Amino acid sequence: MKGINTWSFQQYKPLCWDAGDIYICRLAPDFDSLHLEWLSIGDVEYSIYYSVRNQNEFKLAGTTKDTEFTIKNLGRHYEYEVFVASGDKKSRIRLARIGESVGTVVNYLHPEDKIYYHSGHALCSPSLVRHPDGYLLASMDVFEGDCPQNLTLIFRSDDDGKTWHYVSELMPCFWGKLFVHKGELYMFACSTEYGDLLLGKSTDGGKNFSAPIVIARGSGGKKGRAGFHKNPQNVMHYNGRIYSSVEWGTWFDHDLFHAAMVVSCDEDADLMNPENWHLSEPLPYDPTWPGTVNGHAGGTLEGTLVVAPDGDLYNIMRYSINPKAIPNKGLVLAYKVNTADPDAPLEYSHSIKFNGNDVKFMIKYDDVSKRYYSIVSYDPDDGRKVERSILALVSSPDLNNWSLNKILYDFSDEDVFKVGLQYTDFSIEGDDIIFLCRTAMNNAANFHDANYSTFHKITKFREL
Repeated sequence: MKGINTWSFQQYKPLCWDAGDIYICRLAPDFDSLHLEWLSIGDVEYSIYYSVRNQNEFKLAGTTKDTEFTIKNLGRHYEYEVFVASGDKKSRIRLARIGESVGTVVNYLHPEDKIYYHSGHALCSPSLVRHPDGYLLASMDVFEGDCPQNLTLIFRSDDDGKTWHYVSELMPCFWGKLFVHKGELYMFACSTEYGDLLLGKSTDGGKNFSAPIVIARGSGGKKGRAGFHKNPQNVMHYNGRIYSSVEWGTWFDHDLFHAAMVVSCDEDADLMNPENWHLSEPLPYDPTWPGTVNGHAGGTLEGTLVVAPDGDLYNIMRYSINPKAIPNKGLVLAYKVNTADPDAPLEYSHSIKFNGNDVKFMIKYDDVSKRYYSIVSYDPDDGRKVERSILALVSSPDLNNWSLNKILYDFSDEDVFKVGLQYTDFSIEGDDIIFLCRTAMNNAANFHDANYSTFHKITKFREL
């Protein structure tokens, strides 16, 4: 057994674990069907079997020499077990619940499917990028609280998001963001929750990545042990440098909070040389800052970088507010980036009214309309507890005054603790916005632990 000198796999297989002979690498349930994709084991014929869950009465759905198949005429809201076989080789049994979702399903993971037990049971951290060669790439990590959380899956679409196919997976990789710099594809991520900051590069469209460099060591901490925190956010070019937002802290120590930071590199330098990167000094949250809430708050995290109308670079950050604070929601905090000194800390600027403060959001500027746009898990501010059941497009002329453009999805009349549309990564392309969403529905474990990664398009968004 040789040592590993790359970051990517097709499939990652832990030692001493029965991964099966055939790898079902993608599931996509629909209203009354289930689409499967698996990796080839040669020029062979495959048989696809299915059974209603726990009945152990497997039926042959069909055979094919392709590496994908759709099982049709399934029962809506029924749960099924499926596997693929060829000769004496077979896959692990995968689980799926049949039912409609939203958008186009990039990938699905049943909350009790143990295929990725070494990382988690939910699909989170959506990242979307348009490759210079024209196709789309989508990634998502596999999450579960108090689990390793170290695997990211990558998929590709060659028809602008209508269909998707498996590409590869990265291990260790968590909270990752795909981005393109000077025509080359990169992944910026953590090794695990609060782990090392990693950067890897692919020259073949995400199928293979170089061994990642370590920009900075984290802690991989749990239960109050601080380390690096990040999320798939804007990778910004500003005055000759490339920037991304990160934090240092932990969810589990409310005296420490998450200290705001940025990491940056000269855009003409070799990004794969860790010595070319700088991290700003962490700035902890200070409850005495003007414009912050009266009462306890969990501080800021998951900042989105954006150039403000004054021409300066700002980090607009999610603000976790205690329900007993005043106000108890509806604010985000803005920090100014010191672009003259990459090692200097951010500077707190002001608070902003924003209906979607307690969930990760991304802000982008549209050169055509001269407005800033965001897709948020919207809080209608009408007294209802909607959690993350409403997804909306909002915009602003100045980053400070935000208005609702359109409710994209509203599931607030359902069990809001079981439905979530959240953490979107989006791009403006011509007259449209495309986005990838962390989607929990169709009997997800809860609104946070998403069972879907879904792709969406907002056509002619400026007219909304």
